[in-house]
Amino acid sequence: MGNLRWFISFVILTFASVALGDTVRLEELPLDRIQQDGGKPQIDKSVGQNPLSIGGESFAHGLGTQANLIWWLDLGGSAERFTASVGLDDDVKSNAASARTRIEFRIVGDHKTLYRSGSMKIGDAAKAIDVDLHGVKTLLLIVSSTTRSLDFTHGDWAEGQIAYSGQRPVPMEVPAEPAVVLTPKPAATPRINGATVVGVRPGHPLLFHIAATGDRPMTFAAEGLPDGFSLDASSGQITGSSTTPGTSVVKLTVTNRLGSAHRDLRIVVGDQIALTPPMGWNSWNCFARAVSDAKVRAAADAMVSSGLIDHGWTYINVDDCWEVGASRPEEQRRDADGRIKTNAKFPDMKAMADYIHSKGLRAGLYSSPGPATCGGYTASYQFEEKDAAQYAAWGFDYLKYDWCSYGKIADQIRKSTTRPTELEIFQHPYVVMHEALAKQNRDILFSFCQYGMGNVWEWGEATGGNCWRTTGDINDSWSSMSGIGFSQNGHEKYAGPGHWNDPDMLVVGKVGWGPALHPSHLTPNEQYTHISLWSLLAAPMLIGCDMTQMDDFTLGLLTNDEVIAVNQDALGQQAKRVASGGEDVEIWARDLQDGTKAVGLFNRGDMPTNIAAKWSDLGVSGKQTVRDLWRQKDLGEFDGQFSADVGRHGVVLIKVGQPKS
Repeated sequence: MGNLRWFISFVILTFASVALGDTVRLEELPLDRIQQDGGKPQIDKSVGQNPLSIGGESFAHGLGTQANLIWWLDLGGSAERFTASVGLDDDVKSNAASARTRIEFRIVGDHKTLYRSGSMKIGDAAKAIDVDLHGVKTLLLIVSSTTRSLDFTHGDWAEGQIAYSGQRPVPMEVPAEPAVVLTPKPAATPRINGATVVGVRPGHPLLFHIAATGDRPMTFAAEGLPDGFSLDASSGQITGSSTTPGTSVVKLTVTNRLGSAHRDLRIVVGDQIALTPPMGWNSWNCFARAVSDAKVRAAADAMVSSGLIDHGWTYINVDDCWEVGASRPEEQRRDADGRIKTNAKFPDMKAMADYIHSKGLRAGLYSSPGPATCGGYTASYQFEEKDAAQYAAWGFDYLKYDWCSYGKIADQIRKSTTRPTELEIFQHPYVVMHEALAKQNRDILFSFCQYGMGNVWEWGEATGGNCWRTTGDINDSWSSMSGIGFSQNGHEKYAGPGHWNDPDMLVVGKVGWGPALHPSHLTPNEQYTHISLWSLLAAPMLIGCDMTQMDDFTLGLLTNDEVIAVNQDALGQQAKRVASGGEDVEIWARDLQDGTKAVGLFNRGDMPTNIAAKWSDLGVSGKQTVRDLWRQKDLGEFDGQFSADVGRHGVVLIKVGQPKS
């Protein structure tokens, strides 16, 4: 009898245990498969290794993480509920810069978003999560920066736990994403690449390199060059100047032992330059303060030796830190005539610019309208005409003009008796430098860097800008790149030949903002999305990596002539979002000069998905030929729509047009 009672009790307890299930705290699981862009996950502490605290509320247990985080968990369909309290940890509350920090928590189960916290800031009360997980097999825990910055993004999963019956949750490896080079190798036969139109002002010198791939040696010919211009048949460089306004259609021919290639180039002598978005390299995202004359010359060498020059890449731009420190005595910063001096890392700017030009490339420089640059070096405030004349004398072709310390000048102007409008304050320093540049005897592309203040895209062209930053600085994270790129919708009406929206530089390859470099934190899919989106946006394409260390994958990203042709299309029409599906699918399209459309099928989600581009959304009908631009391959004729499987954070970039007769 006693044994029977014991058996009945055992059965009841066993079934009760099964019915109640088990729970596991997040911090009890192995943490080695968590991926985040900074710091290390901490058990019962914040990433800053302080006790967990959200909005003034303390928590004894939990997981301290940092954006951008993704953690894959295999639930096997056995989980029941996930509960937690989430928010930004208070450990950075005292830092002034943290006031701008925003993050979002997301929970995704089997392709479906189960929870979204919305944007959260320092001091916000913790948000309670209680998510039903019945039937869910794969769970993703995500923390994203919603302000494109990773500073102070300490996201806590306080008291986080998963209730389950059966299989205990198991952390998973993020699905493998190999760095597949989609761009075919250039053929040995000749091909002419790059821009099909170039602008130059009357009387100003032109330097245009005919970008061409194919086996060397190669000879170049140009029929119909306007008076004043000449071609070097061995290098492919067109140089010279003309005082006669007008458009000339020049017949280019490139020949090697295997044959010839032909293409028209329009040379427009007139008021506009930058008739296609500038393409080149900028020193900041790799070298920042560590930039030097030697590194700039090495970049020019690499642009040629890597073959980038043969795909239309043109500019070699020196960013900040070439000047003398702004805190030095004036006689060290400028000579007796007010001409700006360089620091010891740049002994001879003219010689450096001449070296860049000798390669068939153009040279760019950086300054600020304030007294000091972002890096604390001498800038152009009250010396605008002196500096513009010096840049021209040195031979520079591009100026990036960064707001930086002008903010203090703007504050003084706001307090003045003149009481200008905010728009006038934003415009004034760029008008002043534009007028100074216009007095020079060479074309200097004018790039505004003022982060989109005052909706610069609405007035940048009228104040002399050739391109203007629309956002803050980019970094090599998915949240930063995608947040910037996909926020450009609506700006397309302000872009066109001679004036371009600029969503900042490219963050592929080895970057680092200083002497220590690292491979981009963007995944291969994300890098394809980056280049595809910037091409669709008709954005300036400025390489930010160390070009002396490019691998085959990075080179493939930057040398696909059919993708570059979208960016450089002479119609100059920036893409817009034409359709979206749910929260993660976006379709962007732009018209091209030949009557076709370039279309990007983007998956912003964390799971692969199938995306369909409908002809009705693109404004076309009937049968259309679809070409995969990355693979440079025709996919066939389609009627009504085209669909494709698109990987996590990935893209399929296509060209859609009427079938060839």
